[in-house]
Amino acid sequence: MEKIKVTLPDNSVREFDKGVYASAVVKSISERLLSDALAVKIDNSVKDLNTVINADCKFQVLTFDAAEGKETYWHSTSHLMAHAITALFPEAKFGVGPAIESGFYYDFDINTKLADEDLVAIENKMLEISKKSSNFVRKELSKQEAIEFFRKKGDQYKLEILGGLDENTEIISIYEESDFTDLCTGPHLPSTDKIKYVKLLSVSGSYWRGDEKNKQLQRIYGISFPKKKMLDDYIFALEEAKKRDHRKLGKALDLFSIHEEAGPGLIYWHPKGSRIRNTIENFWRNEHINNGYELLYSPHLGKSWLWETSGHLGFYKENMYAPMKIDDQDYYVKPMNCPFHIMIYKSKMHSYRDLPLRWAELGTVYRYEKSGVLHGLLRVRGFTQDDAHIFCAQEQIENEIIEVVRFSRFMLKSFGFEDLSFYVSTKPEKAVGEDDLWQKATNSLKTALEKENQSYQVDEGGGAFYGPKIDIKIKDALKREWQLSTIQFDFNLPERFDMSYIGEDGKEHRPFMVHRALLGSIERFMGILIEHYAGYFPTWLAPVQVAVIPISQNFFDYAESVNKILKGNNIRTELDLRSEKVGYKIRDWETQKVPYMLILGEKEMQSGNISVRQHKIGDKGSISVNDFVNSLNEEIKNRLNNN
Repeated sequence: MEKIKVTLPDNSVREFDKGVYASAVVKSISERLLSDALAVKIDNSVKDLNTVINADCKFQVLTFDAAEGKETYWHSTSHLMAHAITALFPEAKFGVGPAIESGFYYDFDINTKLADEDLVAIENKMLEISKKSSNFVRKELSKQEAIEFFRKKGDQYKLEILGGLDENTEIISIYEESDFTDLCTGPHLPSTDKIKYVKLLSVSGSYWRGDEKNKQLQRIYGISFPKKKMLDDYIFALEEAKKRDHRKLGKALDLFSIHEEAGPGLIYWHPKGSRIRNTIENFWRNEHINNGYELLYSPHLGKSWLWETSGHLGFYKENMYAPMKIDDQDYYVKPMNCPFHIMIYKSKMHSYRDLPLRWAELGTVYRYEKSGVLHGLLRVRGFTQDDAHIFCAQEQIENEIIEVVRFSRFMLKSFGFEDLSFYVSTKPEKAVGEDDLWQKATNSLKTALEKENQSYQVDEGGGAFYGPKIDIKIKDALKREWQLSTIQFDFNLPERFDMSYIGEDGKEHRPFMVHRALLGSIERFMGILIEHYAGYFPTWLAPVQVAVIPISQNFFDYAESVNKILKGNNIRTELDLRSEKVGYKIRDWETQKVPYMLILGEKEMQSGNISVRQHKIGDKGSISVNDFVNSLNEEIKNRLNNN
């Protein structure tokens, strides 16, 4: 029997007979591992455990701890849910049912509008089916056989999917699980009994293929886990997330509003929200200047020529607002800032002595997002990017990337995000730019991270068509992952705009261009901050840092004098002269999550001191105004210096 070699993640090599099942390879490693295994990764492809291996390969076992293991688990659960829905609603037709970042969903068409109690019934049916331990069995059909199969089922959605496949597609895979069959590329779990604990979270409307002109289907979102504690922890985190919802807290704390009647996806910043935003932006500007950046301001719109040259009208037009006619010319509001920075670059010829150029802008851009995806501050139509572009010579790129990595880490940690993950995305199949440039740029990204002693993962082929990149993701207080910073090479725009500089040899050279965003957008970053801190911002960010509360009218004058001193020291204060009882005021300011309250009465006025109360802690005792100001400034200074 011909032998094949299987290389494990620790680089050990095992020999097996050709045609060995993946599950047999796993079993040879460990019986316990086989019980935990959900799928395998053969070379770079995720496969079912019953896959037959016929050639030498790299081999990895995927459990629920692996991202691709979770994806397999959740995708299989979406099929189990479709099976349960079919059992309860035999007329059901199905759209798509993918795994998503946390869980899964499936779109379906039935004659009944589902309510919460229906979700419970579907859950119960899913668990009933899972206990039967039915295998997920992959079968391959020709495209015509698949079309005939789903035509007999009367499932127009699957037929439409099949009709949209490439004409050269010869093999279509379906998965059978007991008496339920679905169109799917897989992979799937070996059997339904792997799915132990399920929670269906919500049901909503969803237009087929995201097009409002199509029929509205119903979409159920769900989550599943192999252990009960995992599900319990997830439900707890979900409830905590509801409490932290930035839309709810934004209204309660009077930070911002959105007015559908005036335009969806557009943010109205209230005074308190504006104070936080102003603090973020001032910190951003100061740190950019300290790190060798120059600040730019650019227009909000430009002629169609600009967007034709940049390529946006060719590949991004559906996300741009419609043009406006000015002097018989089409103008577009900007979806990005980069073409404007390039125009500034091209306003004069540059020498190698000018480089690197580091230009940053808090530029407000506008993108047309479909109304169904708008979500508070996290998905909007008008937002301010903390944008920057670096133009440099080839020999400067490594040092520039090192500095951007360091700067990104400093900025994110300054806002309290300590858990950072770095990802390097490499050249995709379709790309612009010479291989040599891609290799040098990619190496500079990896080298920068290595010199900064920063671990990273590689996303092979995950780069944009115009250059490799580093993505930086943070985890918030609920351990949710958010992508924030991006460091992105661009070989496309310098060519399109014919950018150049005069090198040391007296000849023209093409500069390297790096897009760089640290916070992403101010709006989205603010939404993440609200939820991370549950509205209880650190003192340096809090919209109201101190509430000054006289216990009666007799102490209004003293309270005003204290308030004046605080404001004179750039402390954000509110003077509470309401006629309410002091206990009510304290409770009210606690709900507003103000870090400090100063309680002023007879004793304080006579001594010239203040009584300090700290949010969540309580009374801190009596102190002089100057000492309080110094301690507050020291707290803010230390908070930033520690990062």
